[in-house]
Amino acid sequence: MDPSDPANGRWSRALRRAGVLLAVAGCMAATAPAWSHGDVTPQAVDTTGLAPLGKDWKPENPYRGNAPAIKIGTSAYNQNCARCHGIEAISGGIAPDLRKIDNDCAALKDAGKKAACIKEMDDYYLTTVRHGRTRNGAVYMPPFEGMMSQEAIWSIKAYLETRRDKPM
Repeated sequence: MDPSDPANGRWSRALRRAGVLLAVAGCMAATAPAWSHGDVTPQAVDTTGLAPLGKDWKPENPYRGNAPAIKIGTSAYNQNCARCHGIEAISGGIAPDLRKIDNDCAALKDAGKKAACIKEMDDYYLTTVRHGRTRNGAVYMPPFEGMMSQEAIWSIKAYLETRRDKPM
């Protein structure tokens, strides 16, 4: 290569730029998994304005259709759940799509069966959130009992009910 040839100078600059871009892209790719889920420490949920539920866990969502609870649940979901379950409860594949949690109940015509199904889904949701999910020793979802109040957990469920895939 002749350094006095202007084409060689442009080629050299292009190679340097490409090297810098590759280095930056490699650094971003190496750190992307750490950024993708943000802070995984459970965040506090301010439940001011919600009726206190007491220390005994309610078997069904007491905040169903409650506008203030839905607003609080939206914020709580975004801070604590969206990193795995997706923005607006639309999963990106890491964890279950929570819009579908009550889908089995939506198709039921019999009011009694539908109510029983919804109660069962509330129980499943509450058990999962309180105690987490593990499989073969691997934690798929951490337990939130003791980190979030009953009011916070049920307000998230009230929000999720507004995001259902199949409306009731």
